[in-house]
Amino acid sequence: MDTASRQTGELSYRDATAADAEALVALVESAYRGESSRAGWTTEADILEGQRTDPQAVLEVIESPGSRLLAVEQDGELIACCHIEHRGEAAYFGMFAVLPALQGAGVGRRVIAAAERIACETWGVCKMQMTVITAREDLIAWYERRGYRRTGKLIPFPYGDERFGIPQRDDLKFELLVKPLV
Repeated sequence: MDTASRQTGELSYRDATAADAEALVALVESAYRGESSRAGWTTEADILEGQRTDPQAVLEVIESPGSRLLAVEQDGELIACCHIEHRGEAAYFGMFAVLPALQGAGVGRRVIAAAERIACETWGVCKMQMTVITAREDLIAWYERRGYRRTGKLIPFPYGDERFGIPQRDDLKFELLVKPLV
């Protein structure tokens, strides 16, 4: 199916299971790392090498209380995912990935809106939080257009922990972004 017909196709959302772990890792890796990620605009290939996640990390998210890893499908095909986690009056949004061939077609906007709605309905939270690598100005701008605001709160990048990738620069850090949901 071509990108234009997918753009208007119905998306289905379900909680991921352990059986989805390998497919979810492949999806996340395709969106952020290596040459395949360059087909989309969310690539981190120029700033990080190595893995973005692994099956064990995905399983931990799936099995964690107060956590949901949403598998997003279209016509039975896994095309996107995101993690939402209950954190008091807020929900945390992460592990967001859309197939590179579908990036820029509106899928991401639909997925993040659904995640916000699901977090509100499930936990009654009043805001969504996320962390984004500050060097990803294009991605931060995309989130700002969706109502997220930079807080100025910076979190160090976990240098030396290859579970998060192999940095290609020494100035990486995360910034907390927040969006009111009510």
